[in-house]
Amino acid sequence: GLASYLLRCRQQSKDTNPITAVVGYDHRAHSAFSLSSKQFAMYTKLVFESKGITCTLLDGYVATPILAFAVGNIGASVGIMVTASHNPKQDDGYKVYWKDGCQIRPPVDAEIASAIIKKENLVPWVDYGEQLRTFEKANSGGECYGLSDPEQTRLIEDAYYQAIQDSGLVAGIDGTSDCQKPPSFAYTAMHGVGLPYAKRSFSTFGLPPFLPVPSQQHPDANFTTVPFPNPEEKGALDEAMAFARENGCDIVLANDPDADRLGVAEFNKVDGKWTVFTGDQIGSLLGHWLWETIGKNSEQPVAMCASTVSSKILSAMGQTEGFLFEETLTGFKWIGSRALSLQTEGYRVLLGYEEAIGFSCGGIIPDKDGISALGVIATMAHAFYAKGKTLTSHLQEIYLLYGEFCSDNGYFRCDDPAIVKKIMEQMRNGGKYFDRVGTYEVDSVRDLGSPGYDSQAADKKPTLPTSSSSPMITFRFKNGCVAQFRASGTEPKFKYYIELRGQPGENREEVSKRLDAMVKVILEELLHPSENGLITPSSL
Repeated sequence: GLASYLLRCRQQSKDTNPITAVVGYDHRAHSAFSLSSKQFAMYTKLVFESKGITCTLLDGYVATPILAFAVGNIGASVGIMVTASHNPKQDDGYKVYWKDGCQIRPPVDAEIASAIIKKENLVPWVDYGEQLRTFEKANSGGECYGLSDPEQTRLIEDAYYQAIQDSGLVAGIDGTSDCQKPPSFAYTAMHGVGLPYAKRSFSTFGLPPFLPVPSQQHPDANFTTVPFPNPEEKGALDEAMAFARENGCDIVLANDPDADRLGVAEFNKVDGKWTVFTGDQIGSLLGHWLWETIGKNSEQPVAMCASTVSSKILSAMGQTEGFLFEETLTGFKWIGSRALSLQTEGYRVLLGYEEAIGFSCGGIIPDKDGISALGVIATMAHAFYAKGKTLTSHLQEIYLLYGEFCSDNGYFRCDDPAIVKKIMEQMRNGGKYFDRVGTYEVDSVRDLGSPGYDSQAADKKPTLPTSSSSPMITFRFKNGCVAQFRASGTEPKFKYYIELRGQPGENREEVSKRLDAMVKVILEELLHPSENGLITPSSL
């Protein structure tokens, strides 16, 4: 389907340039069905080349950021990464990148989906299984039976790390004083492909080596120690943190299995407790660090982006420091595409991030990148520890500057799409959006459903794209709270994101108490959980 779509696009555009593709794969495999990411990637190359499309198959397991980088590096028309990212072991899938190195977005995604289900594309054009067996017999010792390109893969990876070196992200590390011990790191690949890439990232940033978590360092399709290999999941970092304590490490860095996300945890030697940072907290640290080390001295105007459900702290930071902040729809296809647009407008985009621990630092790729981000975080930690600080203490300093940003993000399980639609309509209140929720006054409302509405805009139209199939409603309260609601696009979940900003210098505990009180009222008054049969995660 994708191959036929590419051919049709070239025919319609009368473009005479050859169509090219690049394909990467991770380590996922299902022996019971004789299926794997690698096998699907090889079939993909055979399908493309049977239609005259030149296809580079990267050699060996690769991290998703490498594939995203490869698209632009070799000027490919499209990129495919065969991976299920941080999903459980039974899953597999693929990500499609367009020629700009960003994940596909409307209308291209819908057009490709339509092409896939056309009758002529639901039956193999040739016997690819027989073709693959022929290659296997002729090249039994090769990684992909001679179909992959080891030299091209090496050149792409070299270019990726050179791009990091040239980006300004590599700030170097200062020597610590005699009384300050530098931080030590434990790293987990979560049974994924990240270890060699993380090692080279540390080397590129000029950092001392980390200690890999032995039980999770090698690719393992069974994910033996972590059934849900997502650093965000509760308990996912337990093994890494236990290893870190046994070996005296201060910080845990965790990539998800395809290494596009980054989790961070820090041990407090005073109280003996771990801080597992949220995506918003990591984004706050990265945003402030990149502004201080690069943005302040940039000859270009600086911009940063975050998804609309992420914290508003970058907005506050931008207002204070003088850089542009823009929010986007949820998903890195929107963050990355907006970053590309801002670059064409002359901005230097230092950070794009989403609360789901996805970060793009320095414009290396227009997609989330856990490889470069871990190098930035580790460099940052070295700088703070040299001054007798920690990541946690510096984060508190950021809050003192811009105000505490306390959040409560969660979801209810909802298996009936009709209930989701009902809740959205209740919040719309027949087009007369609520001016208060309980005792809390509403300052403005934005509805990204179709046709869309934003009470803050002069024409009442939102600047972000609207969608009838995946609407989102945002209530902005006069006390600084922002509450956002949407249905998950992949799971039977109705999600909420509620954040309250305190004043600079205000105690975090007080802000958190006020938020807790608001959340109870907001969820009850707007969602009516019992009436609508919404199920809390603790009840599952």
